Amino acid sequence: MTTTHFNTKDRILGAAEELFAIHGFSGTSLRQVTSRADVNIAAVNYHFGSKENLVNEVFRRRMDDMSEKRLKLLAEARQKYAGDLEAVLRAFIEPPLMLTLDRHYGGAAFVRVLARAFAEKNDGLRKFLSDNYGHVLREFSKAIAECVPGLAKEDLYWRLDFVAGALTYAMADFGLIKRPTGVTEKQHCEKAAQQLVRFAAAGLRAG
Repeated sequence: MTTTHFNTKDRILGAAEELFAIHGFSGTSLRQVTSRADVNIAAVNYHFGSKENLVNEVFRRRMDDMSEKRLKLLAEARQKYAGDLEAVLRAFIEPPLMLTLDRHYGGAAFVRVLARAFAEKNDGLRKFLSDNYGHVLREFSKAIAECVPGLAKEDLYWRLDFVAGALTYAMADFGLIKRPTGVTEKQHCEKAAQQLVRFAAAGLRAG
């Protein structure tokens, strides 16, 4: 792929991500994307073929890297800290939260796009995410089950759903705890991860 093709494709993805964050998937037209990216519709069709594929690729651009980091940290946690629930949860929670610090490359916008994916009913997108990233959740489910062997499978899935929801909420920074003056974004993010790990561990261990 030439540099021109890469830059055009990346520009379209960046524009789409920003617009999806603001207007949602159904509320964003390809015309808006082309205008924001300063390209013509032929460029979108060439690189993505359809709006649905464009939506999917916005997620793939972030989720591939995030999933790789999560699974790498999970493998390390299972090797070095077998049976340590907090270590497994750190592997699940920290990579997405760190994405919120990526201001230069639009990480904060993607966080809002991720929240849209939960809020909007988009069966095609949900299938894409399940087909491509469902294995990540399954790996974490297995690892957590090893850490809390007495937890019934149904309870595990309920609680993991709640942990994922709390993580999305924390990433979106909607909560009551705002970054105090004098605390860097990285420090605030690390504190959020610590608190969420403790909260999630307690919930998973609850009788």
